[in-house]
Amino acid sequence: MSVPPTQNRVRYYSQWESRDLVPEFITGRLDAADDPLWQKSGAESPQEYAFWAPRMCGVACLRMALDYWRHPVPPSVPLVRELCEAGAYIREGDTVKGLIYQPFAAHVATRWGLAARSVPDLPAARLREIVGSGQLALVSVHKSVRTPDVDPPHQGGHLVLAVGVTEESVMLHNPSGLPNQSQEFAAVPWARFAHFYAGRGVVLGA
Repeated sequence: MSVPPTQNRVRYYSQWESRDLVPEFITGRLDAADDPLWQKSGAESPQEYAFWAPRMCGVACLRMALDYWRHPVPPSVPLVRELCEAGAYIREGDTVKGLIYQPFAAHVATRWGLAARSVPDLPAARLREIVGSGQLALVSVHKSVRTPDVDPPHQGGHLVLAVGVTEESVMLHNPSGLPNQSQEFAAVPWARFAHFYAGRGVVLGA
């Protein structure tokens, strides 16, 4: 099915407050607790922020979607707490299970009135129609999609927001993307995307 090129006008949010410092955070050259903007996250301490920041890819995607549909955008860490209460994250000590799609989608639908559905079988071909119609999709990819020319060790494990499509590529807002390279409207050719994509996600609509 041929789909006209679409680029939905979605504002980008990083999962770290200092988006320009993402390379330092993901390589460990800088601890997230030393993010100079950590207080913007709504965390109670640098340590609380540092615990959640590497795990907030889904929260960043949700914040982008809320902004896109003109809802107030909560700070990231209070939003994490809210999603924990909804069962979308389950914390056990220093480990976290989530983002769990079904309770996440149910909470988004109830809290903000958005159409949200967990789609455990979401072929890449369907993204063309979904995103082309003005919806957004949180999709599970390997985190190394930020450098799509390098083959990943496996698929899935990190959430990005599909915000645009062309015949050649899917356009991603990547919460842990590299500045001026793969953060916003990052075009990944469909053939390369298949190496990273786990074939599942959450579809959001107004």
